[in-house]
Amino acid sequence: MSAAADARWMRLALSLGARGQGRVWPNPAVGCVIVKDGRVLGRGWTRAGGRPHAETEALVQAGSEAHGATAYVSLEPCNHHGKTPPCSDALIAAGVARVVIAAQDPDPRTDGGGAARLRAAGIDVVTGVLETEARQAHRGFFSRVLRGRPVLTLKLATSIDGRIATATGESQWITGPEARRVVHGMRARHDAVLVGAGTARADDPSLTVRGLGIAQQPVRVVLSRRLDLPQGSALMRGAGDAPVWLCHGPDAPVAARAAWDASGARRLEVATGPGGQLNLDEVMRALGEAGLTRVFCEGGGTLAAGLLLADLVDDLVVMSAGLALGAEGTPAIGAMGIAALDEAPRFALRFFDQVGGDVISHWRRPVDEP
Repeated sequence: MSAAADARWMRLALSLGARGQGRVWPNPAVGCVIVKDGRVLGRGWTRAGGRPHAETEALVQAGSEAHGATAYVSLEPCNHHGKTPPCSDALIAAGVARVVIAAQDPDPRTDGGGAARLRAAGIDVVTGVLETEARQAHRGFFSRVLRGRPVLTLKLATSIDGRIATATGESQWITGPEARRVVHGMRARHDAVLVGAGTARADDPSLTVRGLGIAQQPVRVVLSRRLDLPQGSALMRGAGDAPVWLCHGPDAPVAARAAWDASGARRLEVATGPGGQLNLDEVMRALGEAGLTRVFCEGGGTLAAGLLLADLVDDLVVMSAGLALGAEGTPAIGAMGIAALDEAPRFALRFFDQVGGDVISHWRRPVDEP
């Protein structure tokens, strides 16, 4: 098989894997294609909840024809027993002749062991095909395994002068319906949507994906040190319909804890920092330990500033509308105490686009990925 053909089929595997983004945590969103004589015999991607795995799905479709075929997998097949047997064993049992792998699995339970098991069984194994693209596709999973926290995307929807609300607090809607639909698509591709207590109190958001026919909703995460959130809020009322997680400090009142427990929400107690606020590094670590790989933060300004100062923002998405609200409006990013330009966090522009009457720019931290 030529390198060009291998790359072609791996692109298909990566595109299939993307279908699982936001719905398969704590597992990676893997794609798999089984090919023989230039014909696709089976296609699979990790299903909701992380099972079945992509390889299993593709092998079921291929059936007995998988014998002697080539399997293209966007991440090294797993090599450990969990809720299901290892995918490396399934590929061996199916009699595939060749396995092409995009990136090695960093999970210590596999980490090269899957490829080694396949080679020991006499299967030709090729690794590193479209590895850069695969590491980007699985960067949330890599981040959770290697850094102990999920990848974080910070989204800001602002006026042209960087405001998210008027002086009176009016904020709906700064951007247009087309941009808001894009936001719902972004929510759907993340495991969780994150806001601070101020946003939860001011906007009473539902933080769900709407208008896209999405059945499995992302986790709604709110940071509130003392759980001082309105009783009967949209989040409390809907905690039984879509998951709500609350990150709070050790001093959260017992009554507030009990009220949220009764609603069906999940609480994560985390340490506070020197200023008495939640330690954001610990918050992200707790979310990683709970299995999240990709988190989409939607505010507010104080939380945005804290995440930037803590160097926790991996991607920055800015939606700019063509209106000006003036200095008295609420800034998109709160005070950061930056005195010199070289202290400011900088991001590299990935792309920008016009959506309706708004402009969306996507920025990424210019550092090595996990």
